[in-house]
Order: sequence, then structure tokens, then C-alpha cells
Amino acid sequence: MNNITPSTKDHLIIGKNTSTPLEVYRMGYGTMRLTGEGIWGEPANREEALKVLKRAVQLGVNFIDTADYYGPDVTNRLIVEALYPYPENLVICTKVGARRAPDKSWPAFTKPEELRQSIDNNLKQLKLEQMPVVHFRFSTHNNPTPFSESIDAMFELQKEGKILHVGVSNVTVQELQYAMSRGNIATVQNMYSYTQRTTAKIGIGETRGGEEVLPTCEENGIIFTPFFSLITTLPKQEQNIEQVAKKT
Repeated sequence: MNNITPSTKDHLIIGKNTSTPLEVYRMGYGTMRLTGEGIWGEPANREEALKVLKRAVQLGVNFIDTADYYGPDVTNRLIVEALYPYPENLVICTKVGARRAPDKSWPAFTKPEELRQSIDNNLKQLKLEQMPVVHFRFSTHNNPTPFSESIDAMFELQKEGKILHVGVSNVTVQELQYAMSRGNIATVQNMYSYTQRTTAKIGIGETRGGEEVLPTCEENGIIFTPFFSLITTLPKQEQNIEQVAKKT
């Protein structure tokens, strides 16, 4: 299969106003659903999961989203198996701020020492010396750590060279603005799909919507990367999504 090079109009710049910008194709790939059922354990068909990752890169995708709590540790291992040594332009983005418990729950993991542990774990698993992009995902459910304490820890890890670009995830406008006052925020990752674009309350707290933070992102040149872009959409508007896919 031949590699496909997207046109320059389909590219975005992460960290546009920094000395270390990263150019990525607008269409990224999120690995969360490559794991077993419930984002737990190995995929039912490991070979197919590896093929998906390889094919995404062949099609021009160079932004891969992962987290060490997917599986846990499963998607990181799949990325290495499928893509290492990595293409020169591949940008791997991970998330921190949660862990998986034996009962398959998603406890907050947001204390400074926990964030450091997560970053070190991702670096080791992904065979990287520095994470190109890291989203700090703020949990609103049973989270003992103030947002300010966690985001300051993220910028400290950046100063140490463990992170190139800091991003935030699942944040309000106020939290985003606070993070911007503490350092450069390169990316924001909130929920945004065809059917759900605003904040919603679920069993594990609030899932913050993209619609609320988009104006701030646009005004400040911050890349917005949606999560749950398909999973909240396909059961309700599958036909509409298919029509959009055919146009692109």
C-alpha cells in the first residue's frame, strides 16, 4: 500500500507561536477503542488492531492520541509494535490525569507525583525521550487535587524536558484561561461531536463540551482536538455521518 500525502491546506500547526511547532494532518487517530471491551485488556483481534494503526499512517495520519490508562497500557504497546521506529513526522499525544483500578473504574490520578509517574510510564512504554504533546485531563469526579496544582506540575515537567507541548482536556473556559496564564497551552481536547457539543453530566462527573471553549481557542491560535467525536454520534445519526464522510 502506498503512502498518501495530504495537501497543505489539511495541515494544522501545534505550538504555532513557539520555537518548536509541530505540523500535523487535520485528521488524527485516537486509539482508545483499539483495546478490549470497556477499554480494558487486549483487543479481540490484535493483528487487526496493528493493521489499523499502520494503515492510518499510510493514509497520511501523523497525529496519534493515546494514554497509558487505555487497557491499561495496551494502546501504547500496540503503537510501538505497529509503528516503531516511528516515522520522522509522527506526533504521539498522550493523556494523563487518570488511572485504571482493578474494578475497571477510572480514578483521578492528578497529584504532581502521580502526573510525573504517568509521564515517565508513557515515555518508557512508547520508547520516547520526550512526549511531543501531553493533555492533562481534568477529572471532576472524586478528584482531590486542585486544577491549579496539577497544571503547575505539568509546566514543571515541561521545564524538565519530559514534555514538548502541554495541552488540557475536559476543561471549562475558566480553567483554560487559568492554564494559559501559567504557560503556553498548545492544544485543548474536549467533547465535540455531531450530536453532542456542550457539557454533559455522566456517571463519572462532567464531560466538558467543546462549544464552550472554541472561541478562546480560536482567539489564541490553540488547536482543538475533539474526543467522543464518533462514539456519541454513530448510534443516533449514522446516516448523516456517512454522508459527511462521502463528501470528504
